[in-house]
Amino acid sequence: MANKVVVLGSLNMDSILRIPRLPLGGETMEMTDKSSAPGGKGANQAVAAARAGAQTSFIGKVGADDAAEVLRDALKSDNISVEHVTTDEQRGSGQAFILLQESGQNSILVYAGSNQSLSKADVDAAKDVIKDADFLISQFETPIETTTYAFEYAQSVGVTTILNPAPAIPTIPADLLKVTDLIAPNETESATITGIEVTDAASMLLNAAKFAQMGCKELIITVGARGAFYANQNGSGFVDAFKVKAVDTTAAGDTFLGALSSQLKPDFSNMREAITFANHASSITVQRLGAQPSIPTLDEIKAEYK
Repeated sequence: MANKVVVLGSLNMDSILRIPRLPLGGETMEMTDKSSAPGGKGANQAVAAARAGAQTSFIGKVGADDAAEVLRDALKSDNISVEHVTTDEQRGSGQAFILLQESGQNSILVYAGSNQSLSKADVDAAKDVIKDADFLISQFETPIETTTYAFEYAQSVGVTTILNPAPAIPTIPADLLKVTDLIAPNETESATITGIEVTDAASMLLNAAKFAQMGCKELIITVGARGAFYANQNGSGFVDAFKVKAVDTTAAGDTFLGALSSQLKPDFSNMREAITFANHASSITVQRLGAQPSIPTLDEIKAEYK
């Protein structure tokens, strides 16, 4: 039986600008290529979940513009329900400008647009689909108060909540942490939230202890090309990444979380196995260009899975 995943989050139209390196202050640099593709952390995670086999629904907001239909159609093409993707008549659809260096590293500028008008009313309208889910996932590219409201409802009806605290903020409201079952930052986001730099196994355990104090007893910290650390009430561990040559790291973290949600059991009893699967999905993503175009299908993950 496939996991049922609901993602509450952002939809952006991504412009990918390929450059040799980041320009210096005052420097003019010629791009080597330019392309566009649907993105947004929320949408990327939903696509990753759906392609990895989860039955997926999306709660989000687009503008009354040309990008809106492209963003909706991209979700629908992966059989993601867009019944609760509504239109903001005042703000344009979200946009992201990705500066992709030859090294494969990227820097991203984001215009939030309609993503910031996602409201409690949108959550109310989607309560039936949330109630029917195994997992509700959200990030920080939409209003935190909306996520908190959605997570409170999800927990009240027995749905497991997963928070991807990205982009990172130093202080997450206690009300949100209280209704977060699993928090999944990368190492930079984790350090921003806890104040403890992630450098080795000991520092990861210190981060886990800090998150437990905050009320999050289930934790995954992704550490890029190294892999992912997890900690919960039953213990902790590290799952190594698959070694590949990265071409573009855009959406690697989103692929990880979406793929994870497709395999994870709501009681977290198969955490290590689900992380291994998610690491493998991410390793495929980073070998391709773009956000959603790079996310693998279940067949692709299984074909290469060792």
